[in-house]
Amino acid sequence: MAMMNAVNPRVSFAELQDWPDTGRSVRYELYDGEVIVVALPFPRHQRVAMHIGYVLQDYESRSGGIVFDSPIDIVFSQYNVIQPDVTFFRKERRHLIDMLAATRVRPDLAVEVLSRSTEARDRGRKMAMLAKYEVPEYWIVEPVNNTLEMYSLRDTAYALVGVYGDGDEVVSPTLPGLSFNTSAIFEQ
Repeated sequence: MAMMNAVNPRVSFAELQDWPDTGRSVRYELYDGEVIVVALPFPRHQRVAMHIGYVLQDYESRSGGIVFDSPIDIVFSQYNVIQPDVTFFRKERRHLIDMLAATRVRPDLAVEVLSRSTEARDRGRKMAMLAKYEVPEYWIVEPVNNTLEMYSLRDTAYALVGVYGDGDEVVSPTLPGLSFNTSAIFEQ
């Protein structure tokens, strides 16, 4: 009987980039080479993510860092690629970003606005990956109940800094001078 070689089911980022364009806005993430299709977000999700982007754009203008909204690939390795809803890179690391290539630099802040289809992954695999690749700060934003959970990296895992409701003042533990009222991100 002939020996059969197992085919590696993992997909690399290079392979993913060669996939055909379907004509539909589709987002993909890679978790140890497993392809995850990320569903398109609902309008409330987009509004909250947009407002977070505005808060971070204001901080960008004051701090010299740089903010990106999704879709943007954050390539941690050839088999680990995610697309946070919003990312921020501090001024000291801004020069590491090649504006004409996929981002292969860990952000200083990653933000996920929860959707029903992504919540388990955002709180599980994605959070673990961000910690593994040493992203200093992670926010999980719940747009239905208007809450922001702020996490800070401690050793190899995230520790909850605080949970903020609509109208609460937020101060970043890792981005100097970043503070805002959550009403700015939860406005309709």
